[in-house]
Amino acid sequence: MEMTNKALYDTSHTIAAELIGAHEYPWQVLPEIKEFIIRLGNTLNSEKFEKRGEDIWVAKSAKVFPSAYIAGPCIIDENAEVRHCAFIRGSAIVGKNCVVGNSTELKNVILFDNVQVPHYNYVGDSILGFKSHLGAGAITSNVKSDKTLVTVNYNGERVETGLKKFGAMVGDMTEVGCNSVLCPGTVLGKNCTIYPLSRVRGFIPESHIFKGAEKGIVKKI
Repeated sequence: MEMTNKALYDTSHTIAAELIGAHEYPWQVLPEIKEFIIRLGNTLNSEKFEKRGEDIWVAKSAKVFPSAYIAGPCIIDENAEVRHCAFIRGSAIVGKNCVVGNSTELKNVILFDNVQVPHYNYVGDSILGFKSHLGAGAITSNVKSDKTLVTVNYNGERVETGLKKFGAMVGDMTEVGCNSVLCPGTVLGKNCTIYPLSRVRGFIPESHIFKGAEKGIVKKI
């Protein structure tokens, strides 16, 4: 199935490779992020990482602006940048060279290396793959309005996840346009492009372009 961790992610680009490699599907990782961070954090090299409060580990090469708020458990990996007024609510892994920008909020997430969420983004109960990028104002919606369990629409079938909170699984090198909403249970394959102002739901295959509800999905040439 195209929605597996192996299909979506190159785990050589994350400090969470062990956790992701232990599961077939990415949403199976979400309930275990918190405990994994605590376990991993206590093994990190003190020459590269410093502990900044309860269960918060920040790489010495990372840049965290004074007005950013970070709650644990959290790991900020090497050369990442957490900018002014970023709000990290806990259970977050921010990979190497990531940018977490102004007024961006993270909660129960894994950002692979080189991910950019630089302007007014909300990323909750989600995994963003290597070099993926959310344009300004793009968000993951992680709870359905009726509060029922989230399913994934895959080729006309509903895949049960057993989760009430599930935002989006974004494959490596995928671009999400400004002010787009990734609805609960969205899975985007590698190297996809989502047009600005899109409302996305279900599964988008690898190397496809989502042009909106009216124009549909086309394969990249």
